[in-house]
Amino acid sequence: MASSSVSSSRGWSAKQNKQFEEALAEYDKDTPDRWHNIAKIVGGKSVEEVMKHYEALERDIMKIEAGQVPIPNYPPINFAAKPSPPPQSRGVADVNLNRFVKNLRLQ
Repeated sequence: MASSSVSSSRGWSAKQNKQFEEALAEYDKDTPDRWHNIAKIVGGKSVEEVMKHYEALERDIMKIEAGQVPIPNYPPINFAAKPSPPPQSRGVADVNLNRFVKNLRLQ
């Protein structure tokens, strides 16, 4: 949840945010005592704090969907570029081939 309103909420650690997200997935809007259950999972947060955190998340989502949040300026990715091959290891066959070529030059 790296959004402006939610991330500016005071006192929410990354761990608590993760627990909050997982609890939201587990307890949908029709679950009885949803906010009590989520507050219990997050730990250290009251039902009111959990509900306010959710409202901030909803506001952020509405802003994103309305196009009010600018898209980050990520560097371009060249998907057509081929990855570099891994460095060649010098196995026994490579060493023997090098010796063979060296012996040919000597003769």
